[in-house]
Amino acid sequence: MKDTTTGIIGVGLMGHGIAASLQRKGWLIGFLDHPGNQPTDDLVAAGAWVAATPAALAGRCETIILCVTGSPQVEAVLAGTDGILERMQAGTVVIDCSTAVPESTRRMAALVEKAGGAMLDAPMTRTPKEAAQGRLNLIVGGDRAVFEARRPLLEAFAENITYAGASGSGHTLKLLHNFVSLGFAAVLGEAAAAAGRGGIDPAVLQAVLAKGGGGGVALDRMSPYILERDPSGLRFTLANAAKDLDYYCAMADHLGAAAAIARAIRDTYQGTVDSGEASRLVPELIDLLG
Repeated sequence: MKDTTTGIIGVGLMGHGIAASLQRKGWLIGFLDHPGNQPTDDLVAAGAWVAATPAALAGRCETIILCVTGSPQVEAVLAGTDGILERMQAGTVVIDCSTAVPESTRRMAALVEKAGGAMLDAPMTRTPKEAAQGRLNLIVGGDRAVFEARRPLLEAFAENITYAGASGSGHTLKLLHNFVSLGFAAVLGEAAAAAGRGGIDPAVLQAVLAKGGGGGVALDRMSPYILERDPSGLRFTLANAAKDLDYYCAMADHLGAAAAIARAIRDTYQGTVDSGEASRLVPELIDLLG
């Protein structure tokens, strides 16, 4: 399949890493020109071609990877004006690596199937650093045979790949994951802010948490900010955190699941967005709550 072309929509912090990883492994790629892309000169120099619209990209690709903000953007690039569905070839596989609402994912998958293609929801975990290294984690929902057929492509940019089940299962698990991980980050942010008010040395706080029940990946990612005010350990914006928690709450409501804690965490993140801090990174929550 390396002789076929893979299209990428959303060459941002994560999408650029995916694109570069595919090229390193010998895959041919094209991508959608968009003002939200990271600099793409390196991709073009390595042989990538550029499309002006999602439809134009779809007309030349057997596989299309989406790495956009969320469900509204996924729906727009698939079913909107000049969208993928206008020129998608029969047999095309759409792989949605975005974080999205499962109900929307299932609707979009049905439209793709009606047009003669197939869709996998394959949201990511980890950070832009691992994306650039080709070491993402993927959680995949959709037809098992389609997943197995595209596994070599996924392995070009992912280290750990989990098949979750039918369409929408990948996005369901991703929202569960983000609720837990962003929830831990919010708890750490609030605790660090309270520690500051209480006169506790940040290094002592970090050490006590690391040696006790507060240790783990969330603390590892928040620690550079706790200790040195370096937010690079978790390069995820407060706006995206609020969006993902809102998606989780919508999913929980649809399932009839308890979500009181999730709503409190969502409101914490949304409060920072409403106060004009949307573009700041999750570790900076410590100062905003201080």
